[in-house]
Amino acid sequence: MISVVIPTLNAEATLPGCLTALVPGAVDGVVREVIIADGGSTDATAAIADDAGARWHSCERGRGQQIACGVAQARSPWLLILHADTILEAGWSDEVSNFIEKVESGRRASSAAVFRYALDDDGARPRILETLVNARSRVLALPYGDQGLLISRQLCDEIGGFKPLPIMEDVDIVRRLGRRRLTLLRSRAITSAARYRRDGYIRRIARNQTCLVMYLAGVPVERISRFYGGPAPLENARGRTKSGGTNSAETDTRPS
Repeated sequence: MISVVIPTLNAEATLPGCLTALVPGAVDGVVREVIIADGGSTDATAAIADDAGARWHSCERGRGQQIACGVAQARSPWLLILHADTILEAGWSDEVSNFIEKVESGRRASSAAVFRYALDDDGARPRILETLVNARSRVLALPYGDQGLLISRQLCDEIGGFKPLPIMEDVDIVRRLGRRRLTLLRSRAITSAARYRRDGYIRRIARNQTCLVMYLAGVPVERISRFYGGPAPLENARGRTKSGGTNSAETDTRPS
């Protein structure tokens, strides 16, 4: 039913938890395959993926390129794009299965879905951020990429698929989906707060929102990526699968 696509880059610390949370979905027959779209990991990411029985594809580095690469390899009628540092909470597969059944039966219009945003951190700051992000998802239909994206292959192709962007690929695709074709699920996607603890909540949020404003203002994504601290765009980066080779430069190119 679902192909799960996970873009990775040196994700050995978080990938095991992400994959473990998918096991109930695999047992229930909701998850048919897991595709790891790797951007050149030099740690144990490949070994972890192999132990879990996931399909491995080496791709050009950059989350947009990697997602496009993974989606091209997917064989199921539904796609779930998931970040490697995100863990879906218990019960997610039942809600996803119910959502898919309603869409396929015609009881719900063709649409995609995201999970509610949550952070694995304590205190007031993560709770405030969660509230703001989930409100943004409901009101503006602009979820973070950390919330995952469940979308049918048919709808994905209809809106032009994932573009191999170096940054803002999540905003790009949900804007093309539009508010009426995006549903916020009850289940949570619990994401690592390591970036916020490292950079500071205020500083990280300010940088993320600046990137969003730049994107909405039409600033080229290559310039936004440089501002954010992401990788320099790779020549001829179009999300094609490489036959081999790795890149040891670890980066995080998501403004969330």
